[in-house]
Amino acid sequence: MNELNRLLQILCDADIPFVIVGGFAGMLYGSSLVTCAIDLCAVLTDENVAKLRTALHDLKPVHRLTPQRLSFLDNPEPGVSVRNLYLQTDVGPVDLLTSITGVGGFERVNAKAIEIVLFGRRIRVIGLDDLIAAKEALGREKDLLAAKELRAIREAQHDGESG
Repeated sequence: MNELNRLLQILCDADIPFVIVGGFAGMLYGSSLVTCAIDLCAVLTDENVAKLRTALHDLKPVHRLTPQRLSFLDNPEPGVSVRNLYLQTDVGPVDLLTSITGVGGFERVNAKAIEIVLFGRRIRVIGLDDLIAAKEALGREKDLLAAKELRAIREAQHDGESG
């Protein structure tokens, strides 16, 4: 978990707008399902990709879904459009997605995100309803299990607010 925290701090300091999504967001809401990756929704402009390369440089980022484990520092070349990035770094994996299945693109995800303070930084986290929708849309067994737990968390929050 400390490595995920360090990775998140580095990404916060990179000045790239992002919203935490996926399992790490679930953990922030109280999910018991532990994740080993940070999933983020972000706009991957040329400028943001360059900032990301600078921020992750010392962590030796590689594309983890390529058999050759190509370095993110060199691939893709500057100016090549990027939709999603699935990176492995020395402190753990990070996935940067331009849209979230079942929810939409960054603007939509960000519009309903909540803001929390984590590591002394203001960080945006996907809204609980959107996280549940995303997990259900993915439809994998582990995501459906997460959605079920997150619905229970949402119900407990509603019960606490009305009681």
